[in-house]
This record gives sequence, C-alpha cells and structure tokens, in this order.
Amino acid sequence: MSQLSLPTTIAFLIYISIVLGIGFYAYIQTKSASDYFLGGRQLSPAVSAISAGASDMSGWVLLGLPGYAYIAGLEAVWISIGLTIGVAANWLLMAKRLRIYSAQLDDAVTLPAYLQRRFADTTPWLKSIASISILLFFLFYVGSGLIAGGKLFNEVFGFDYQWAVLTSVVLILVYTLFGGFLAVSWTDVFQGLLMLLALVAVPVLVISQAGGVSQMATQIEQQNPQLLNLFTAANGQSLGWMMIISTMGWGLGYFGQPHILARFKAIRSPQDTGQAAAIAVTWALLCYFLAIAVGLSGVAFLPESLVDSEKVFIALTKLIFHPLVAGILLAAILAAIMSTIDSQLLVCSASLAEDLYPLVTKQTLSVEKRLQIGRIAVVILALLATLLAMNPDSKVLDVVSYAWAGLGASLGPAILISLYWRNMTAAGALAGVIVGGATVILWARLQGGIFDLYALVPGFILAAIAIVVLSVLSKHSLRSTVSEQFDQMRSQL
Repeated sequence: MSQLSLPTTIAFLIYISIVLGIGFYAYIQTKSASDYFLGGRQLSPAVSAISAGASDMSGWVLLGLPGYAYIAGLEAVWISIGLTIGVAANWLLMAKRLRIYSAQLDDAVTLPAYLQRRFADTTPWLKSIASISILLFFLFYVGSGLIAGGKLFNEVFGFDYQWAVLTSVVLILVYTLFGGFLAVSWTDVFQGLLMLLALVAVPVLVISQAGGVSQMATQIEQQNPQLLNLFTAANGQSLGWMMIISTMGWGLGYFGQPHILARFKAIRSPQDTGQAAAIAVTWALLCYFLAIAVGLSGVAFLPESLVDSEKVFIALTKLIFHPLVAGILLAAILAAIMSTIDSQLLVCSASLAEDLYPLVTKQTLSVEKRLQIGRIAVVILALLATLLAMNPDSKVLDVVSYAWAGLGASLGPAILISLYWRNMTAAGALAGVIVGGATVILWARLQGGIFDLYALVPGFILAAIAIVVLSVLSKHSLRSTVSEQFDQMRSQL
C-alpha cells in the first residue's frame, strides 16, 4: 500500500476544508425541518439536476463502473444506456408531478408521507412499511459507499481498511449532521463538478499518451479483442437477451430512489423541471460513458493486471498525474462517495423522524424535536452501515445493485403509478411495496435459469401487477375525496 506525497495530501485537505465550509454555511441557513430535509423547496434547476446526478452516481461511477468496464469491456455500455434512459424517464415522467403533488399534500417531505396522504390512508401500514423498506435497502446502499471510501483511503493513504471506513463515515457525518439538505445539495454540486473533471481528465490523458483513440483500441485488441465487441462477453460468448435486459433494466431503479426523488420535491418551481431534465440527461451521458472510457483506458495503459478491478481509476491517476493533480482527482472519489451517502442518510433520517418516530410515540413533534430526531437518526444509521462495510473483500457494484433493485422495485411502481392513476388505492400501493421488496430479497438468493435475470426487473413488473390487481379489488374503499383531490392536483400541471 502506498503513501501519498505531501502535495497530494494538501489537495485532499483543501477539498475536505471546502466541503466542511459549505456545510457550516448551510447550517447557518437551516431554520426548520423543511429546510433540513428539503432545503425549503428552493433549489434551482441546475443545482437540482447536478446534485441529483451526483447523489445518484456515488463511488460506483468512479470505482464500480470503471472496474466493470475493465474486466468486461463494452458490455458495460448496456448498463449506461439503461441508466441514461432511466434518468430521462424519471425527470420527464415524475419530476413535475411529484413536485406539485407532494407540496399540495400538506407539504409531504418524505415518500412514505406522500403515499399516506395521497390515499388518505388512516392505517399505519403503508407509511411504516414504505419507511422500513427505505431504511433496509439504504443500509446496504450507504454500506456500499463506505466500502468505496475504505478502498480509497486504504489504497492511497495506506490506512488499515477498517480505519479507512471509519474515516470516511466521520467526514460525511460532520457536514450532513449540521447542514442538512442545503449542505448536501450544495456540496453535491461542487463534488459533481469535481467528479466530471476527473472522469474527463483520466481517459483524455491516457488517449493522448497512447497516441490517439485508434492506437489505444489497438492496444486493447492485443489484450482481448472481445472487450471492444458490444455483443460479446470478455470470454467471447455472445450476450444473451437475459444479460442485455438485466443490464439495461438498471434504469427502472430510478423511479424508486428517495435520495434522487428528493430533488424533484425540492426544486424551486414545477416549471423548472424541463430545464433540469435536459441538464440531468446530459450529465448522465457524460459521466456514464466517461466511466467506461476510464475502465478501457486501464486495459490499454496499466502495465500489470489489477487484482481488484475496482481500483482502476486510482491506479491510473497515481501512474500518470503529478501528485498534486492526483490528489485533486482522487478527491473526486471521495466526492462521489460523500455526495451519495449524505443524501441517503438524510432521506433515512427524514423517514425516521417524520414517519416512524411519530407513529411509534404517537406524539406531535415540534420543529426543534424533529431536527433533533433527524440528526440522531443520521448517526445511528451511519454506524449500522459502517458495520456492513467492514468486509474488505466486498464489491461496491454488487452491494449497490442489491440496494438499487430493492428501492426501485418496492417504491418505484407505487410512486410512478400514484402520479397517473386516479383510481389507485392504498391497498394497491401497500401490495406494490411489499411484493416489489420481497421479490428482490427472494430473487437475489436464487441462481440459475430465469433467476440470473437482475432482480429489479421481475420485482418492478410484479409490483406493478400487484398494484393494479389490489387497486381493482379494493376500489370500493376509494374515497371520493381522494379522487377529487387527485383531480385538483392534476389540474395544476
């Protein structure tokens, strides 16, 4: 394990100081629970789009996706296509409606609160089970970010892996605890721009040193020509329909990611969603395909094969850049990690403070109490996720794929259909959340045949079917006031 030089360490410290400074400023601006959890619904289109993209991509876009491209080649393009389509569909189909509906439903800050108020559900089940689903799958998601942080500090600072994970979580907790959503969103913009800079710089310099794109392609072909074939795996076998559907199916997950949907609810105006969508899709295209370029650059440029493919970005950066520049670019990994974990911790704390805690205690909480419970929840959830991240052999992409599928299948169909179907019922929504989440949990434990299909795809489909069937069967319980309220909200589109 190598140690960083003084210039690289200085670059890291400058980055951390900027992030903490933004967090402190946001702390001064945070006056209420709405400010803490949604930034007072005043985000500009650019901040909404870039912070959503940065919180979405996490450490996997600089570690997991380049690592996948390093060992699988252009097979990784299918994931990028699916994700880019997912980003576009998410913004175009959900952003404007969710911004309007959540504001109209008594300023619903969280997704469980939105579902409960959307159907005027008088039972605790829909709200509580949706909250539990968020907490369960986000523990794995946050854990994946801490795994990435552990690998970063272990590789470049020489920290013991477990201490590296703890270092990551302490840094993230400091500004998330105090600044809340404003700190998270503003730092996400800064961190997102740093991520993009890193994703551009590494492949551009590798290509220039290799003598151009064609020369780099020749070097990759000498290693393994199958890596440059979009329709074959690295071993030369043709990609089957199941593999292509599984990889592209990642795009379905966007409909159920609370940390991304929070940006829709927080955007300044529903009319800003179109501009934000254009920025978000452009951002996604650049980042995903540049991440694949990083992985392929590693195949062409690194003198030795990596034992851990997810360290390809780190290895390239240390090899080709001056230590000061390397420090800035390696800080982008920390930026990617922090920009996602902070958002996820905030969503979890909001769900605990706004949804579960009042249900359990049956108390109406003051603004100060809600902020206090939210901050305590951030610490507890971060500690639990830290325990999950303590295995140094864990793969970032594997853990992310499980959490992404769980959230996408359990919440995605329920939220999406609720925005469009007037006659959807609370029973249908509850069935969708349960069926989607349970399908992912069970599917991920099975192997062979149809069970090699990515769990998100069957989970999403079965959840949507459950919503429709249960809504039709329970349509007698749909109150006329709920339908009238839906019509009123829809009239504002």
